[in-house]
Amino acid sequence: MARPVDTEFRGARQRLVETLQSKGIRDLAVLRAFEMTPRHAFIPTGLRHRAYEDAALPIGNGQTISQPWVVARMSELARNGRALDSVLEIGTGCGYQTAVLAHLATTVYTVERIAALVNKARRNLTSLKLRNVRLKHGDGSADLGEPLEVDAIVVTAGATHVPTPLLKYLKPGGRMVLPLAQGEGDERGVQRLTVIDATAAGLREQVLDAVRFVPLLPGIS
Repeated sequence: MARPVDTEFRGARQRLVETLQSKGIRDLAVLRAFEMTPRHAFIPTGLRHRAYEDAALPIGNGQTISQPWVVARMSELARNGRALDSVLEIGTGCGYQTAVLAHLATTVYTVERIAALVNKARRNLTSLKLRNVRLKHGDGSADLGEPLEVDAIVVTAGATHVPTPLLKYLKPGGRMVLPLAQGEGDERGVQRLTVIDATAAGLREQVLDAVRFVPLLPGIS
């Protein structure tokens, strides 16, 4: 695992970890991953003074870097108290969630549909010397055409339905974590964090926290 590339924001990272703990994040491996991941390295220069706020921020191309609590919550749910061998992430964005997952899993496969963000994420992840990440420009809402088998799938865009072509990549006992629209009862643009477990008896779904993500779209650009 790579170490933080600088110590300039170490105090701010530690305060963010304390904020996450106060908001209910308990997984020590996830909290340690946040200590090791310099969020400011993924944020446009003009917004770096806000890097360690618990807030989503714009990163260009109509996309955002997710609120740290959401990144931590999804990571904690994906880990589910166990060591992770492999994780598939759908929606790389600037690479921040990817970097956190890279401290929690042996290998992270990540897919981004927007070419400009693929290039941005590749630069960010390379600068941190994270060598256990495989980044692909592709349509993460469809069959990826690869023989993957993963412990967890983390979808970082709001879906209107479960992307069933991806479920085949889950190992037995694996789980998908995604923001999923639940219907008319929720405010427009709001999804619920949803966990889908691949159990011996079939798929089991849990609906959890309200979140707000940009939409999961098909195709590439």
